[in-house]
Amino acid sequence: MDALDVLQELTDDLLYHGDLDAALRRMLQQGFADRDGERVQGLRELLERIRRERQDRLDRFDLGGVFDDIARELREVVQQDRDAIEELRREAAESGDARRRELTEEVAAERDLHLDMLPRDLAGQVRSLQHHDFTSGEAQERFEELVDRLREQLMQQMVDRMSDAVGSMGPEDLARMKDMMAELNQMLADRAEGREPDFDGFMERFGDFFPENPQSLDELLEVMARRMAAAQAMLASMTPEQRQQLQALSDQLLEDMDLRWQVDQLGANLRQLFPDAGWGRQYSFEGGDPLDWGEAQSMLGELGELDDLEQLLRGAVDPGALADVDVERVRDLVGPDAARSLEQLAELTRMLTEAGLVERREGKLELTPAGMRRLGRNALAELFKRLQRDVMGGHRIDRSGIGHERTPDTKSYEWGDPFNLHINKTIGNAVRRGAAEGRTSGPVRLAPEDFEVEQTEQQVRSATVLMLDLSLSMPMRDNFLPAKKVAMALHALISMQYPRDYLGIVGFSEVARVLEAHQLPEVSWDFVYGTNMQHGFALARQLLARQHGTKQILMITDGEPTAHLNSSGRPEFHYPPVRATVDATLLEVLRCTREGIRINTFMLDADRGLQHFVERMTELNRGRAFFTSPETLGDFVLVDFIEQKRKLLRGRSA
Repeated sequence: MDALDVLQELTDDLLYHGDLDAALRRMLQQGFADRDGERVQGLRELLERIRRERQDRLDRFDLGGVFDDIARELREVVQQDRDAIEELRREAAESGDARRRELTEEVAAERDLHLDMLPRDLAGQVRSLQHHDFTSGEAQERFEELVDRLREQLMQQMVDRMSDAVGSMGPEDLARMKDMMAELNQMLADRAEGREPDFDGFMERFGDFFPENPQSLDELLEVMARRMAAAQAMLASMTPEQRQQLQALSDQLLEDMDLRWQVDQLGANLRQLFPDAGWGRQYSFEGGDPLDWGEAQSMLGELGELDDLEQLLRGAVDPGALADVDVERVRDLVGPDAARSLEQLAELTRMLTEAGLVERREGKLELTPAGMRRLGRNALAELFKRLQRDVMGGHRIDRSGIGHERTPDTKSYEWGDPFNLHINKTIGNAVRRGAAEGRTSGPVRLAPEDFEVEQTEQQVRSATVLMLDLSLSMPMRDNFLPAKKVAMALHALISMQYPRDYLGIVGFSEVARVLEAHQLPEVSWDFVYGTNMQHGFALARQLLARQHGTKQILMITDGEPTAHLNSSGRPEFHYPPVRATVDATLLEVLRCTREGIRINTFMLDADRGLQHFVERMTELNRGRAFFTSPETLGDFVLVDFIEQKRKLLRGRSA
């Protein structure tokens, strides 16, 4: 995919709507096929893919696994201690000591009773076991490890994964985290009161908590906001029973009220600073695969990233907005095809700009002259592809001297000039260029910029005005885009093959107006009723009055004249057409005829009224009329133009 491919893809949309930014947005939304025929997904498809990925996760997994694992481990600890109690009884019985057996039974019965009376909820079980007199040292050690791990995971749930240090948190680490929270809250207070926070000092002391390596306080706060919002999403996504268990477990294991206050204070501050960080996210897990604590946190993080990606894509109004997307992360979350599509979509504007086809002016993308030429060539190439091969043979005129008398003057060769090469001056240019480049010997190497041609007096020249119907009926009947393509193609043809010819453009609806070639891509239809041929002919005649050579008007229309300018210069609209409108239009046709201007009319969807009017017009003007369709309009216009040009050339050469 290169810039020319992109512009080719944009051509129809741009010509139809006349808005480059809007055409790019639609291409961004709809996607396209690259030169290998591979589908580049648009934002609509990507958003649907994100929705499917999110739903697949929700349909597959269950957050209940977070508590299932804790409950399972607690059951195993209890069973391990019960086994130790039974082993204690067995050893006492085998000792043969009645007193020992009696004392052991009392202790065992008491400990069994304590285990039998364990509450059903996890927090109650943890609280009771913390006061349980374990018989098994291994069971007690395993329980203490479980409590430490739960405490760490709850801290992660409060502030998400701050660093690897959290995974081995002891009393000192807990105190250090509390200090970090307090300093962070103090920096927020300093900023609110107009004081400059000591961000660098904070990062020196606590930078290991932030593997993201934020470079400013704002980046640091955004990191914390994302973490705490993800933790909140996990809590909100649980069932009421699961939330209650988590809250009770948190109250049981995190007894440091100052730490809890610091966390709550920071959360409140970050909610105010980053209200759009996703604090209200909630997911409905309905699957059967249980997630343990670490997997649940990872899954909630992925879901949050999918939400953020969806929000970014929904808000993307131009390809440049996709530059912030982490493509590698998209590859992990949504797949390689989506990542490739996003990469290509993000490059669209940059490719067009670097190729010199578009530029941004006053915040709006517009075609450059090079882009304008390429757009015309695209339209011309598309129309020529449809022509029959035998007709194509007549398009190229290679006779040197398109009707000329040579003059002593020469000039640098430009595209479209007759190739009457002045050998001496061309070789001289090449020698001087070689000397300037440090080459004083060896063969003379010619370059295109060396070519110098003899100037000719122009003897055969045509001046054309294209009259383009911009009335509302054109888009309503699907005639507008083919007509505009013909205008672009004709401009490209004349610019490339007949650069000395003149092409003027007049658009007409209720009134007519002169259009410059650079305006063509953005020209759209008028949201008014009325086909004012009279005013169009008048403007075309004025343009041709300043030209010499063979003069003609090519009019593309789908309706008879329904508007004219009255004696006061105001437009009048009448449908069906009234005699005054028809007479005013035919009067302009007569004026064109007197000035040697031929009018060739290309009728789209011609009804009887239009046919009758055009017949009267051709009787007066001796021009020609073509009854055509949107599919064949370009063939008629281009072939007719070229054939007339050939006749002029043959007449001159004879």
